[in-house]
Parts: sequence; structure tokens; C-alpha cells
Amino acid sequence: MAMLWKFMRVAKYSKTALSPKVKVRGIPTHSRHSSSKSVTSDFAASAQCSNTVELLGKAYPQDDYSNVTEKILSKVGKNLHNKKHHPLWLIKEQVKDHFYKQYIGRRGTPLFSVYDGLSPVVTVQQNFDSLLIPQNHVSRRKEDNYYLNRDHMLRAHTSAHQWDLIHSGLDAFLAVGDVYRRDTIDNTHYPVFHQMEGVRLFSCHELFSSIKDGEGLQLFEQGHRTAHKQECHTMEAVRLVEFNLKQVLTKLMTHIFGEGLQVRWVDCYFPFTHPSFEMEINFQGEWMEVLGCGVMEQQLVNSAGAQDKIGWAFGLGLERLAMILYDIPDIRLFWSEDERFLKQFIGPHI
Repeated sequence: MAMLWKFMRVAKYSKTALSPKVKVRGIPTHSRHSSSKSVTSDFAASAQCSNTVELLGKAYPQDDYSNVTEKILSKVGKNLHNKKHHPLWLIKEQVKDHFYKQYIGRRGTPLFSVYDGLSPVVTVQQNFDSLLIPQNHVSRRKEDNYYLNRDHMLRAHTSAHQWDLIHSGLDAFLAVGDVYRRDTIDNTHYPVFHQMEGVRLFSCHELFSSIKDGEGLQLFEQGHRTAHKQECHTMEAVRLVEFNLKQVLTKLMTHIFGEGLQVRWVDCYFPFTHPSFEMEINFQGEWMEVLGCGVMEQQLVNSAGAQDKIGWAFGLGLERLAMILYDIPDIRLFWSEDERFLKQFIGPHI
């Protein structure tokens, strides 16, 4: 989600409106229990023939939109985020461990469920339409995505699973996986990377139960959209959701980077949240953006069957955090099989 959140912001504003890139140790700043079994890349895809491409045991007919390459297909099923002691696995486990311990449900079990084995093949509807991304939006271009055909693609963000997971009845979850965007390869860009998606929904009782005299407060109203709220949300509800979101993410980044971490929030635009924010942290004297987040568009929540709830969502890039935290200078190193690189991350503790 983080990459598409960033992409959406760039698409909304002109380049002159964006802050200049800041290098951090040579890295530019713009740079869930799993229920699915991982598929190894050796068997993930067969060679393309003239009419179909086979991937993860399914055949997809090709058409004028088909542009996925054999090199990209060979990456499907690698699942670096599930490879024990890989730096991306370490980041994923650290975040998962934090959420499991920090947020406990009524039955004493973790509040957030984790999905890290969902198929990267999704429909265009899942990847774009369910997230309210307009038909003519620049993020849908063939030049920026890997399409199997007009109806199926390799997910461009883990946000593609938001609607389905909410529709299944989940109120709090993390989704982790490999995502695919066509990009020029350099030390901070690679066409395959890994993201984590977080979503939390609240009922009226959950949101206001701890508020003194909160019995009369409501989630929804018929109002007007402003810079601070959607037309259907009450200001009281938005303030509490926004506060909870920022508190959760501040605790997460403090858990990863250490106590005393400086955090600031930048207002921005995304099609699937409003209000929307980017989180920046000050690490070793430099401010850098680490994730995108916001109050979920109620139209998205309603369409997934949770019309009596309000929620937030965030998305972050695992490579982004790992490069900062472990001082990894080149994103291509994550795909290395060189033991001299990999053995550095083997240890008794996460």
C-alpha cells in the first residue's frame, strides 16, 4: 500500500509541489497468522505460450493487456517475507510481534489477524475498483503494472485485499505480501517489493465506550466534506479514529527504531482515505517518509458490508524500513542468495 499511497500523492500534485529528495546514508527518502501455504518459485509459473500464461496452478488467457514477463513470473512464489531470517522476514515478524503483544481482544487472543500468504494474482476490480480508484487514473496504466490480461494482474499493493478481508467479517488485520510495479531498476527501485497493510474498524460502542458521557455520540451524520472529515462522519468520530491511528503507528515506529523517536505528520491525498497523512520520522538527523495512512473512505467500508463501522488503514514498505534499519545500500541485495549477506541476519532473537 505504501508505494501506491506515495504514487497517488505524486499523481495528485505537481512535482514542484513535492519536497526535495533527502538522502539518508545514500538512500533517498522517496525510495497476518498466515492461512495460505507459500508456493516456491520453481513451480510458480510455466513458460508462456501464445495463448495463455500459467501461474500458481491456474491458466490465464492472454490478450492485448498481457505484459507480464518471464523474469517477473520467476519472482512469484519467492515470498522473501516468509523466508526465515531474511531481513524482510525480520521486519515482518517484528511488526507482527508488536501487534500481537500490544493489542489483545476480549478473549485474550491477538486483536489483529495476520495474512502473509495471499495470492499475488488479483483482479483489476480488487486492485483498483474496490479502492475507489477512478477508471482514468494514471496508476492503472499498462506502463506501470503487470497485467496477465484485462481482468487479472499481479497486485500493485496489498490494499488489493482490503475489501475481501473486510467483507469476510474482519475488523482488524495485517496483510503482507510481494507486490509488483513496473519501474526502472536502481539501488532504491525494483519491480518486485513487499508491503504490509493494516486495517482497523470500530463500531460506535468500541469507539466511544471510553469517553465520558459518550452514550449520545454518533459515528455518522449528513454533513459536508471538509479538509478534516468526510461528509458522512461526525467530527467526534473522525477525531478519535485519527488519534487512534496516529497513536498506533507512533508506538509501532518507536518499537522498531527506539524510544525518543521524533514523528511528524504530513497532510496528503489518497483516493481510498480522507483525511490522509504521511508519517515522517527523524532518524539519525534526517527526516524521512515511512508510510501512508488515513481514515478509510466510508464508501469502501460500506460496499464491503461494514456500513455500521468506521475505520483507518495504513500501508508501509518492508524494504524501506529494512534498508533504513539495517543500513542496506541497495534494494537488489534483498534478492541475493549470497551467504555472506544472508548470514548477517541469523540470530536467536528477532
